[in-house]
Amino acid sequence: MQIIIPMAGKGKRMRPHTLTVPKPLIAVAGKPIVQRLVEDITKVCGEKVSEIAFVIGSDFGGEVEQNLIKIAEGQGAKGSIYYQDKALGTAHAIMCAKEAIKGKTVVAFADTLFKADFVMDTNNEGVIWVQKIEDPRQFGVVKVNDKNVITDFVEKPQNFVSDLAIIGIYYFKDGDYLKKELQYLLDNNITEKGEFQLTNALENMKVKGTQFVPGKVTEWLDCGNKDSTVNTNQRCLEFDKGKSFLKGKNTSIENSIVIEPCFFGDNVKITNSIIGPHASIGANSIIDHSIIKNSILQNLTKINNANICNSMLGNGAEVKGKALDLSISDYTQIIA
Repeated sequence: MQIIIPMAGKGKRMRPHTLTVPKPLIAVAGKPIVQRLVEDITKVCGEKVSEIAFVIGSDFGGEVEQNLIKIAEGQGAKGSIYYQDKALGTAHAIMCAKEAIKGKTVVAFADTLFKADFVMDTNNEGVIWVQKIEDPRQFGVVKVNDKNVITDFVEKPQNFVSDLAIIGIYYFKDGDYLKKELQYLLDNNITEKGEFQLTNALENMKVKGTQFVPGKVTEWLDCGNKDSTVNTNQRCLEFDKGKSFLKGKNTSIENSIVIEPCFFGDNVKITNSIIGPHASIGANSIIDHSIIKNSILQNLTKINNANICNSMLGNGAEVKGKALDLSISDYTQIIA
């Protein structure tokens, strides 16, 4: 089994947090988004994953590449790095890792997390993971027949055709066939709004007889902007409640109240404060005389005499005085 993770996008909707860190490496509940994605996919694959290929920008840097390799190795797989320097669409992004597309292949775009209670049937020709949603107008959706086989792909339907939204994770029994269909798009310059799209390849495969079935997840978690990422952090803390890693090494909590679930990185110092629920505090952070809830604080943050809720603070951020609902980047200071 191969897993392809396209993640070269700049994450503009997540700025300022993506100015210094690629979006898939932003931590929620103490783990990078892409690590959680990889761990959850390997759980439902039902067989050993041999390689995880990450498609990134060439400017991400060596440290990012090393971290991604470690994430793959943590799942007992080989990690490999490929580059996409121009945003030319989903099909183009996948084909940047064409050497890794072979045999049974999962493609997962690294801006979404999920929870599922099934083990994937790898005997299916293809599986497209979906989630039932109330308003599908902003998503690609699938229609299925009475045999639970996908009959249509519809992009952002303004009139109701289906409530099964495509979440961006796909399984292909024959990776070489997928690669051939993607290459056909590139060779013949078949684009949508100037970009090569995976959905065009899926449609061609379906017309040729490939049967795709839906893989329905129980929960779909978005990390597209600050508010959705804070909500995802909340849900991940609920999922992880009770796990030992939720409190790091050498964490000191004095004269304070912790309302679970929360995450604390290594070497965190909390004094005279109320933390939680749903607060993630990065390593080497210092919090004093403050209230922190439903928020993500990255590493090396310093909070004093502040009331923070529904917020994201970057590495090394510092807040003194009252503040609510913040989204501030690395090494920013707010002093009231």
